[in-house]
Amino acid sequence: MSLIGMRDVCVAFGGAPLLDHVSLHIEARERVCLLGRNGAGKSTLMRLLHGDLQPDEGEIVYRQGVRVSYLPQEVPREIVGSVRDVVAAGLSDSEQGAISAGSMLNRVEKTISRMDLNPEEHFETLSAGMKRRVLLARGLVSEPDVLLLDEPTNHLDIEAITWMEEFLQRHEGTILFVTHDRMFLQKLATRTIELDRGRLIDWSCDYETFQKRKAAVLEEEAGHWEEFDKKLAREETWVRQGIKARRTRNEGRVRELEKMRNERRARREVAGSVRLRAQEAARSGKLVIEAENVSFAYGDREQVIKDFSTLIMRRDKTGIIGPNGSGKTTLLRLLLGDLEPFGGSVRHGVKLEIAYFDQLRGQLDEERTVAENVGDGNDTVLSDGKPRHIMGYLQDFLFSPERARSPVRVLSGGERNRLLLARLFARPCNLLVMDEPTNDLDVETMELLEDLLVRFQGTLLLVSHDRTFLNNVVTSTLVLEGEGRVGEYAGGYDDWLYQRSAQKRANPPEKPIRREKPRPKRDPSETFSYKEQRELESLPHTIERLEEEQSALYRTLSDPAFYQRPDGGEIAGTRERLKEIEDELEKAYERWDALDTKARSIQGAKRGDAPA
Repeated sequence: MSLIGMRDVCVAFGGAPLLDHVSLHIEARERVCLLGRNGAGKSTLMRLLHGDLQPDEGEIVYRQGVRVSYLPQEVPREIVGSVRDVVAAGLSDSEQGAISAGSMLNRVEKTISRMDLNPEEHFETLSAGMKRRVLLARGLVSEPDVLLLDEPTNHLDIEAITWMEEFLQRHEGTILFVTHDRMFLQKLATRTIELDRGRLIDWSCDYETFQKRKAAVLEEEAGHWEEFDKKLAREETWVRQGIKARRTRNEGRVRELEKMRNERRARREVAGSVRLRAQEAARSGKLVIEAENVSFAYGDREQVIKDFSTLIMRRDKTGIIGPNGSGKTTLLRLLLGDLEPFGGSVRHGVKLEIAYFDQLRGQLDEERTVAENVGDGNDTVLSDGKPRHIMGYLQDFLFSPERARSPVRVLSGGERNRLLLARLFARPCNLLVMDEPTNDLDVETMELLEDLLVRFQGTLLLVSHDRTFLNNVVTSTLVLEGEGRVGEYAGGYDDWLYQRSAQKRANPPEKPIRREKPRPKRDPSETFSYKEQRELESLPHTIERLEEEQSALYRTLSDPAFYQRPDGGEIAGTRERLKEIEDELEKAYERWDALDTKARSIQGAKRGDAPA
């Protein structure tokens, strides 16, 4: 029997059903990703499975004794207290009554240790990433059979996302999660389901295959509807011409027409896509920004930026990454001239027209309407140099006229990001500055934004924690590496990982003096075979050959010209070979160490040496 089963479930909140007679079965040890557009009902489905909501129709069936934990999309504001108290609150009253106080404390401490948390810290003082980690610990302390995660990576930095990714890959229970992070999805999901227009579709494949299958289904659906609409139009023309005789054949045709009309009214169209178009100003000068030995600090604190230099030219697309609080927004403001550096200088090129996307959404007035925030009180905006009515323009960003008249304070996170994009692209620019533009956006809108930024003919500065987004858009990456250092690397996120690894190989840290551990006495009769002796002699040559090949591949991947080749398969093949070499080297070192230890032990036993 499944851990959880949904049977013919319906849920509606006044409009079209969010869940329209859907069924779902979740099995043990699955990692299921739930996809869907913003507002499709994914969070509603999660709350149903957790028992926070009851369906209008249908039933949800749980296997006897199954335990379910839920990590919501937003961090609850009311949670306060020590990390230990917050985690312990994840044990229900029945669980606390069923186990002894000592066992309960052991379970809490074990979970806190597993999540690498400080039990004495206060929850309200933690960063967003650490708060999510504590909430995950609270969900896991009850040892649930099913873990429900709603956007677990939202607003986390790359380091925190990577930690959660690796942790959940090791988790042995069942996971149902919602995410818009495509790399997180690809690494974690063993099964993909989609909530689309009230229907739940089980694709049972990886994300890349899902995209291809989904496109084929939508194309087939559009063709079917096109034929249906043509037939309906012909029948409408026929009925308007009048029924010439009351023959049974004609009466049947009229009944069929009424049936077609009802079917057309019941049809739920695919939600429209955001129509993104950047209005590009006149070209800037070739030089956009030049920074020389820039340093900055807040008060007496450690320097955020130290001796940083860079040159940003027209049409460069530069990504900025680093942990939360490391100074990414500060670096942006220094480059834009909003902050004065303590040392060094920042020089701007000519004819710059800057558009700035603020991750804190401080440009939005909460009390003004959507239309007022974009039009600044005007009924029209300029689009491609021509006036356009504000309502028509906002419909490109999926705001209905009714929603466009609503105050900003009632909008969801995804709607606010779409509003910022609408405001941003209503003005011509040739330098686009975007600070975390992908937060709360669904996958389809992110991919449309990706495509727009790739085609943008101006210059881009992009802060993002979405690794796939960075890989697909930027041509170079600035990385805040701690202690004020800012490294500059060619390519996107994956390219930075390879180049950083190459630097570590080229400049290894000094090896500490190794003290030999005491070796246990071995049986003198233990022998070292001829085959093992030959293997021990050959391993240094094997390791040397692999390291030489590895260094050559690192040099290739560090060359920006390598990524300009038309054959993408060569890049993927090179990376794959590099991973194979790393695995082979690790095994070779382990084998060499084992054989060397064995040989020394046998020699010592033969001489009658005492263990070192």
